[in-house]
Amino acid sequence: MISPDDIRLKALRRYTEYLQSLMRGEPFEPIEIKGVNAYTKTSLAEFQREMRLLMGASKEQCGYGYTIRYQRVKTRYLGEQELPVGIYFASAADYERFLGKEAEVAVWRDWSERLSAEFAELRDWVLANPMKVVQYAAEWESLLAVCRYFRANPRPGLYVRQLPVPVPTKFVERHQAILRELLDMMLGEQVDRAEKQFERRYGLRYSEPLVRFRLLDAGLRRQYFSGVEDMAVPVTTFERLALPVERVLVVENKTSLYTALSLPDMPGTMVIFGGGYGVQSLRGAEWLDSVSDLWYWGDLDAHGFEILSQCRQYFPRVESVLMDAETFRTYFEGDAGVVVAEKSGLLLTEAERALYELLVRNNWRLEQEKIPQDYVEGYFGGRIG
Repeated sequence: MISPDDIRLKALRRYTEYLQSLMRGEPFEPIEIKGVNAYTKTSLAEFQREMRLLMGASKEQCGYGYTIRYQRVKTRYLGEQELPVGIYFASAADYERFLGKEAEVAVWRDWSERLSAEFAELRDWVLANPMKVVQYAAEWESLLAVCRYFRANPRPGLYVRQLPVPVPTKFVERHQAILRELLDMMLGEQVDRAEKQFERRYGLRYSEPLVRFRLLDAGLRRQYFSGVEDMAVPVTTFERLALPVERVLVVENKTSLYTALSLPDMPGTMVIFGGGYGVQSLRGAEWLDSVSDLWYWGDLDAHGFEILSQCRQYFPRVESVLMDAETFRTYFEGDAGVVVAEKSGLLLTEAERALYELLVRNNWRLEQEKIPQDYVEGYFGGRIG
């Protein structure tokens, strides 16, 4: 037979729907609880125990809660009995008090009205997410203060902790998930929906990653950077660079960067530290599309070729250097790489794909530092002429 605990679980499954009906202003309809017909057929004592338990938590006994509908039935095993054939909540008060939700429902009524009244664009969200409205009850004053600021100042260009909003210092950082849901609906076209990072999505300043680079052209170093060879600038600053460089070499790791730092001067050439998969930081530097040669130099292993493919997602014409079968055969020392599964759909040339598959299949790796400096200098000297 169904128990009071079972009834509670079934009633809770209707709770979200109940809250939504309140917001829509619908009159209360009795809430029926299904699955009440089963009962113990072979033991009168057990049947009576279950009935006492069921009736003890009912409105008949407690003055609130569920109402039991009975039907007198002559049973095969228990004789003639009053059996429960229906259980329902006759009023909103019965339902709320049985679940212990009176205070929570009051909070829902208050905030659902206030949110939809002040921010009409949030009405559908409020209706679809009653439990979130309740969950953030203690935070709504602060959340709305943030929302009001962004509505009046979309894409403000400030750091999060600079926002002139009367909330705790770390409030926005700690509540990014809920704020993202709200701001996406409120700000419309002011949201950069291609950006996942909170600050970039809503036009805030943030601590940017740095792009480290070196000009291999001594004349350009003197002309633009007072002779400084090795430097790092924020990503957005790098994206605005307007230097007369003809070729750019992106290197994967610091070892190859230091190798590049010791290369002889090369006219019109820049070396950029991509930092492995951090090469994605370069994707907004559209001026890289205008250089004559754009090269990528990574380790001869699975990850090196996968990063090369990633780089081509941003710059399709990037060309790999020192990542060929001849270089691998010449300097491979039997080192093992990281075991990975071969990926399909990589943006690789036929030769690169063949070498990538060989490396993955055998778990081989040739790190850039294993390639001698004189070979590297000769290689680039030949490419530049």
